Amino acid sequence: MTLLLLNFILLVLLWYFFVSTMFVQEIRSARDKDPAAKENFQIIFLYAGLHAIIAYRLAHFLWKHKMPFFPRLISQTARFFTGIEIHPGAKIDRGLFIDHGMGVVIGETAIIGKNVTLFQGVTLGGTGKEVGKRHPTLGDNIVVGAGAKVLGNITIGSNSYIGANAVVIKDVPPNTTVVGVPGHVTKQDGKRMDRMMDHAQILDPIVQELEELKQRLASLEEKKK
Repeated sequence: MTLLLLNFILLVLLWYFFVSTMFVQEIRSARDKDPAAKENFQIIFLYAGLHAIIAYRLAHFLWKHKMPFFPRLISQTARFFTGIEIHPGAKIDRGLFIDHGMGVVIGETAIIGKNVTLFQGVTLGGTGKEVGKRHPTLGDNIVVGAGAKVLGNITIGSNSYIGANAVVIKDVPPNTTVVGVPGHVTKQDGKRMDRMMDHAQILDPIVQELEELKQRLASLEEKKK
């Protein structure tokens, strides 16, 4: 029993050392963006998003080396345990943070830049049975809110924010917020959104238009006086 316990502790320590060495940017991203992330040990052993990324890295390595069957086996096994489906053919840069993660789907030809954040229920998917590049490309420092759907061979510019439950099917320029169904674009004056996790601060374009109409009416009333 003592030997088994020692072996278990050794495996835990080896796993901790391996992940903390090979996934430094992902761990740092989790600590920076999640106020509930208290320490590296907790992130490494309890965060399903990190576990899904670790499985993806292995599956993607085998995928690039034309290994049949096993990359998809790894991705589907990771999906079973984490609720996150990442196709091994996707291209994901460092610093990805998947918060909560349940229901996240990342398609085969999706490309994700540095320091991107995906909340639960996000889909980076296709729009039909098209071939070739059929999934979105996300730049750096992007936040995609819970339940958002980004579909098709489109590009989301760096430093942009996709609001919760938005449906985006057209290109989005950099430094932009998109909300609604279909997605409405609002500029954010180049302000980076990657570390701004307060969904209440997102500008709603419909509300903005109503405010502009109110201002026009007030201006017309002033002119009549």
